[in-house]
Amino acid sequence: MSRRDALTFIGAAGLTVAAAKTAFAGPEDVARAIKEITAGKSGDDTLIMLDLPEIAENGNAVKVAFDIDSPMVPDDYVKAVHILADGNPEPEVATFNFSPAMGACFASTRIRLSKTQNVHVIAAFSDGSFGSASATVKVTIGGCGG
Repeated sequence: MSRRDALTFIGAAGLTVAAAKTAFAGPEDVARAIKEITAGKSGDDTLIMLDLPEIAENGNAVKVAFDIDSPMVPDDYVKAVHILADGNPEPEVATFNFSPAMGACFASTRIRLSKTQNVHVIAAFSDGSFGSASATVKVTIGGCGG
């Protein structure tokens, strides 16, 4: 292989990696991430109160808030809450870690959404169980290059 061929090959490989990195996550990527978080266990969909707008005028700052009914005592508490979106470059958008010392499990943040998509919230409890909630947010102006 000549030096020119080697440089052409390296350049093409770099473009392939760059193109793959800009691809957006799809529902199958989110399902895979949820399966990794939950080890395949199903989650209770009644435990999480999710506050998301039905329509987001601008995807650059979409408010996501959740409140989880948990006693937050040493033997029964929420360990972590994961926010995932199926239309962003990476499926996992944010993770919040909690401890019994916090006394309550709620949080609010703003996330970027590239387009209309489903947002999933997965809560991991200290006993190994999970809670889940999902909602679709319609985005009129994308925030992740969309």
